[in-house]
Amino acid sequence: MRFGAWALALTMASMAAHGADKAGAGDDMVIAYGKADGAAQGWAINTIRPAGWTSDCCQYARAIGVNLVMYRGDWTGEPDRVIVLNVWPRKLPTLEAEWQDDRKHYLQADPAGKFDPFNVAPNPRKGMKCSGGIYHGTDHVDDVVVFCDPGKATGIHLSWSMTLAAAGTDRAQVLDQFRQVVEQSFYMRYDGGPQPAGKAKR
Repeated sequence: MRFGAWALALTMASMAAHGADKAGAGDDMVIAYGKADGAAQGWAINTIRPAGWTSDCCQYARAIGVNLVMYRGDWTGEPDRVIVLNVWPRKLPTLEAEWQDDRKHYLQADPAGKFDPFNVAPNPRKGMKCSGGIYHGTDHVDDVVVFCDPGKATGIHLSWSMTLAAAGTDRAQVLDQFRQVVEQSFYMRYDGGPQPAGKAKR
């Protein structure tokens, strides 16, 4: 999977999730910001944080070179059940090209690994195309990855990903929460001005 290609100063905020299509009671919105970098515009990625999860952009996420993490319980440094957002300047032209590159590197590391599609519902109102899949490793650990393209003019691609044990008892619930995070995510242009009032840096 893709980790940490773009080091950025990020800000993340929590606010009430009014009007989120599938957000459940107790879910919050989180926002990750990134500054312009060459042809890539400044960006803000918004999504829900499921109830009971913690979000971080500026401590643990920065330490592992990604833009946002969400996790349950205490941070352990282990990737199991950690939702990861990674944003990078667009280099490959399409989501299929991103997948071809990703599968190549994954199967080089685990030639006997398997791949299945991971369906995410299209949400035209969010204005972002996404394509998902699950790698089934021979170590009985799965990686679910969703690549998203908010449009050529933005200059970026992004991915949501999570690692989890193939036989976890709460696997279905965790995958459903991951899917909701992806399906609720959307892009906004960020011009790098002052942060909106009431946004607490985390």
